Amino acid sequence: MTISFSIINTDGSARSGLMKTAHGIVKTPVFMPVGTYGAVKGIQPEDLKHLGSEIILSNTYHLMERPGKDIIRDIGGLRKFMNWDGPILTDSGGFQVMSLQNMAKIDANGVTFKSHIDGSLIRLTPRDSIEMQNALDSTITMAFDECTSYPVSQEIALKSMNLSMKWAKLCRDSFIDRNGYGLFGIVQGSTYNDLRQKSSEKLLRIGFDGYAIGGLAVGEGHEVMVKTLKSSINYLPINKPRYLMGVGYPKDIIAGVKLGVDMFDCVIPTRSGRTGKIFTKNGTLNIKNSRHKNDPRPIEEGCLCKVCNNKISRAYLYHLFNTKEMLGATYLTIHNINHYIQLMSTLREAINNNNYNETSNHLINEYKKGDIEIYN
Repeated sequence: MTISFSIINTDGSARSGLMKTAHGIVKTPVFMPVGTYGAVKGIQPEDLKHLGSEIILSNTYHLMERPGKDIIRDIGGLRKFMNWDGPILTDSGGFQVMSLQNMAKIDANGVTFKSHIDGSLIRLTPRDSIEMQNALDSTITMAFDECTSYPVSQEIALKSMNLSMKWAKLCRDSFIDRNGYGLFGIVQGSTYNDLRQKSSEKLLRIGFDGYAIGGLAVGEGHEVMVKTLKSSINYLPINKPRYLMGVGYPKDIIAGVKLGVDMFDCVIPTRSGRTGKIFTKNGTLNIKNSRHKNDPRPIEEGCLCKVCNNKISRAYLYHLFNTKEMLGATYLTIHNINHYIQLMSTLREAINNNNYNETSNHLINEYKKGDIEIYN
């Protein structure tokens, strides 16, 4: 047996469910905080647990580069290495094929990277990616793929998609099924619906434990992302988890859940916390705005994260950022992750109560009240 996935309730295309893994049960839809190097920046594992995080994401390529496969494997896997006992999903390194394209050379069998650290050459093939994720003892392993940038021509998208499907088969052949572990395939094809359909059909013939929608949230914008997702998600099986990679802002997540997505990840809540941006139920704030300089209020009344619950004032947070104290980034990151975790809980409850449209519309309208215009 691999991971198991069961649907609890549906409301339109939105669905709530349970994903049972070797390292714990995950309630879906779920947001996975990103710990690229085996650490969610500024947050201790016990804080993640306290916030309600059930699964986190780490990155194969970066951990292969530092500290390396042998060190993590010999210590007993990534969970033991970072003192996290819950499930971990690991990205395959495919996103770095795009993000590090100036330091990468692609061929039919894999990718050769030039390390940004010391200039050494790092070879990553489908087999290498699976072996590295096995050394990490990943709960959910992702197939190695090529993530295209946006915009891209249909000819290039087709070539890239076919290469990713070839690599997906090699990953499936290299992956060893274990009880409670899973391997996800990744749908590619840029914004071209016919390519998304062909990619899905190829992956279904290979057979995976879950299916990810890749190649989005790469600059195409919210409307194009939703249009592409809406036209392609129905090619994926109902009884397997669906994962929209690298997404995103709350409005992206709300739209994705409505269309039937079960899993999300993004660096936005942590990166925003480090730059002074805060998510609240009534919109977003920038703590570096001088209007917070003398404000005794917590970030958000009624929020139960330990920052708000302990009445840490906006004035103090403004001071921390003004003096470049790292504690400010930690406080805001804790609050932002809590906001995302609570958002997912609200969306699951709405699905179970069959009032998803009403709830999601209310959430979006409240978010638009913020002072950072990211929702228009």
